[in-house]
Amino acid sequence: MAVEEEGLRVFQSVKIKIGEAKNIPPYHGPNKMRDCYCTVNLDQEEVFRTKIVEKSLCPFYGEDFYCEIPRSFRHLSFYIFDRDVFRRDSSIGKVAVKKEDLQKYHGKDTWFPLQPVSADSEVQGKVHLELRLSEVITDSGVISHKLATRVLECQGLPIVNGQCDPYAAVSLLGPSRSDAKKTKVKRKNNNPQFEEVFYFEVTRPLSHTKRQFDVEEEDVDKLALRVDLWNASNLKFGDEFLGGVRVPLRVLGQAGVHDAWYFLQPRENGGKSVKVEELGSLRLNIVYTEDHVFPSEHYTPLRDLLLHSANVEPVSASAAHILGEVCREKQEAAIPLVRLFLHYGKIVPFISAIAHAEVNRTQDPNTIFRGNSLTSKCIDETMKLAGMHYLQVTLKPIIDEICADHKPCEIDPVKLKESENLDTNRENLRQYVDRIFNVITTSGVRCPTVMCDIFFSLRESAATRFQVDQDVRYTAVSSFIFLRFFAPAILSPNLFQLRPHHPDPATSRTLTLISKTIQTLGSLAKSKSANFKESYMAAFYDYFNEQKYADAVKNFLDLISTSGKWDQKSIETPIMLKEGFMIKRAQGRNRFGMKNFKKRWFRLTNHEFTYHKTKGEGALCSIPIENILAVERLEEESFKMKNMFQVIQPERALYIQANNCVEARDWIDILTKVSQCNRKRLSTYHPSAYLNGHWLCCKLSADAAPGCTPCTGGLPANIQLDVDGDRETERIYSLFSTYMSKLINMQEACGSKSVYDGPELEEYSSFVIDDPQETYKTLKLIVSAVQTLEQQHTKYKRDKFKKTKIGSQEHPIGDKSFQCYIRQQSESSTYSI
Repeated sequence: MAVEEEGLRVFQSVKIKIGEAKNIPPYHGPNKMRDCYCTVNLDQEEVFRTKIVEKSLCPFYGEDFYCEIPRSFRHLSFYIFDRDVFRRDSSIGKVAVKKEDLQKYHGKDTWFPLQPVSADSEVQGKVHLELRLSEVITDSGVISHKLATRVLECQGLPIVNGQCDPYAAVSLLGPSRSDAKKTKVKRKNNNPQFEEVFYFEVTRPLSHTKRQFDVEEEDVDKLALRVDLWNASNLKFGDEFLGGVRVPLRVLGQAGVHDAWYFLQPRENGGKSVKVEELGSLRLNIVYTEDHVFPSEHYTPLRDLLLHSANVEPVSASAAHILGEVCREKQEAAIPLVRLFLHYGKIVPFISAIAHAEVNRTQDPNTIFRGNSLTSKCIDETMKLAGMHYLQVTLKPIIDEICADHKPCEIDPVKLKESENLDTNRENLRQYVDRIFNVITTSGVRCPTVMCDIFFSLRESAATRFQVDQDVRYTAVSSFIFLRFFAPAILSPNLFQLRPHHPDPATSRTLTLISKTIQTLGSLAKSKSANFKESYMAAFYDYFNEQKYADAVKNFLDLISTSGKWDQKSIETPIMLKEGFMIKRAQGRNRFGMKNFKKRWFRLTNHEFTYHKTKGEGALCSIPIENILAVERLEEESFKMKNMFQVIQPERALYIQANNCVEARDWIDILTKVSQCNRKRLSTYHPSAYLNGHWLCCKLSADAAPGCTPCTGGLPANIQLDVDGDRETERIYSLFSTYMSKLINMQEACGSKSVYDGPELEEYSSFVIDDPQETYKTLKLIVSAVQTLEQQHTKYKRDKFKKTKIGSQEHPIGDKSFQCYIRQQSESSTYSI
């Protein structure tokens, strides 16, 4: 979800590898081990949770999490929780990284010390204050100074234990001052409107021996206003601190007026004194990306240059191939290139061109596509994007069964447990391998068309280049479909969305053995047993030394490398797209039924959207996909509940609350994509609910009244891929900009090759340059396009800096921006004079 900023769209995303924790403090007593899990939070909102690692003080998680961030945030936080024998969760420690500090850790494995968690430090949100200092003449004619403090509103306060009943406590800080006043409590509202004014006496007249207009020695500039937000609690433990601000009165300046938004801050010296090293540490790899995307016309030169790559002769002189040459890792270039070419329907000719060039450079058919080249990385990425649902329908049922059954499959005699039987384990493993092999080799009809077209091209290029080797047409394809697609998905099902979490150690070992065997079966190697370093694997593989396995592989490879023969749209089997618990409001299908909120298990396939009392039970309600007319957010004011959306049907709307903002966005996206082609989709909708006989948004009384707001949408109908072409081009520009020095070096290398036909200079030897003149022409066009976009970004940053007003709702004053605010106010007053 993008944030619009004056014609420019800003996207935020984060990719996190949660590695492991170490030196977690033990329990006191004989049983020192803990059962720990880790959560990922945007400020105080949990958006991801790892599995529980039992009985460990150094838990290994090994989990990846990616999300598009749909809102502004201040901290990316990670909490380690312990679950005790009574299934109660308690926090051990946390890592909180400020948004502005995320770039320091970009893409680096970093050990973060765990910090103590205290209620006084768990804050989020902002508050709007107005201060006004004025002279007041008393009844006796004496002048005193009074401060009028207006608490207007707060936004984004945390929800504590499912509720937020906030009030503000306002006090004036200074020598011998303890003035404290409170607003009214605003029930069930984390964006409260207070609109209350409090008056404080700031200066008092001195004794009669001095002039009556003098003020005390106590200087106004030494005073400060304190505003604390609290959650009114009915519990015996008292009210919970939500955050506070301290405003020095020197901000009033000569005008005596101050109107600004402030970020709420933790309480000073809050929490217990705990040594950091006692809480342990957490290893994380965080990649936070912020894309600033201009209107489409700004990207036309660079985009056209990239999309023309497949037609450039030789392809090594194309813009896309050059990107792969200058990037430090081929994967960096492959991800945006594949998404861009898929979006514009040019992925097959592009991959065909670079694959053909790579095959012609390969000398030994046994090493074909074995390196981490741009070709192999682009095909990997294409399979991940286009083949995700193919994997779901092919492997997910059997992977789920393996994870649920926990059958012993260890065949290494050294690792065998005393209670296990080697022959039984071998038979369990053989059955699993047989079943997975069969579901793979009979799944050719479901292989996506784009993958079939690419495999056809690989097969033809390899067969033409190595005409003597009869098996190369198979190994060229199997090196991708088995080695880089099915085998990794079996090995790490959580990375391919086949499982929510990394499997437990025993199941992971089973999947490793299956993956090894499937990989070898698919490789069609001449001597299979020789492929295994372990003697127990070579012995186990004897089960599969039959011609029928090789024939099945070849038939499967023949089928999926036949261009354009099969279309994924012909799949009749329902594909499970997303499932999980959410809260739904009763739809009112029963006229006299209660319209209350209940927790239900939701399940979406490409055929229907259903909800159930719990997972595995029959559907309580089924909505055919063709009956979904729109999927939109529901305004928070409707039910005073966050993260709500509505699934609009012909007769009624289903109101649903997701668990967090990221999950709400994911459900809206996938439901919108899967129903995008419905003929009766709405063009307008009601952003608020129909309650008490009228729509809250437009006040119309008819429940069938047409919508008052245009529907969002415009998403592609293809449920497999949601790509923003301009955003991918912006990412490619960013890569070219980062590696500009290598582009310059490549230009120099082209010049050196053109005029000097001797041994290649070492600094240029890493570049593939088949035609120096054509490559130089393309490089010149790339540099020109990048420099033009660079100028646009510089202008945007300059203009944004000029327009940024610290203390506004968009840029509240924080702990680091107060001095900037004072400087900005000083410059403003100097300029006005």
